[in-house]
Amino acid sequence: MTDINVFLDAMGLECPLPLLKAKQALNRMASGEVLEVLATDAGSVRDFDVFAKQSGNTLLLSEDNDGTYRYLFEKK
Repeated sequence: MTDINVFLDAMGLECPLPLLKAKQALNRMASGEVLEVLATDAGSVRDFDVFAKQSGNTLLLSEDNDGTYRYLFEKK
């Protein structure tokens, strides 16, 4: 089980807000800390995958639970 340092509820927000709020949260975090994000925007799956590759932050988890998307990022 991964320890969560910061939780972000982005449910009900549409693109690009879940990604923007996740970026802001990660900017305030220390290296190695884990951010959990919950979102309902289907576009967030692609957005977060691309963001992880471009930013160097590690996407530890990306899952879809009946339209609720859960992500875990480890800050680089």
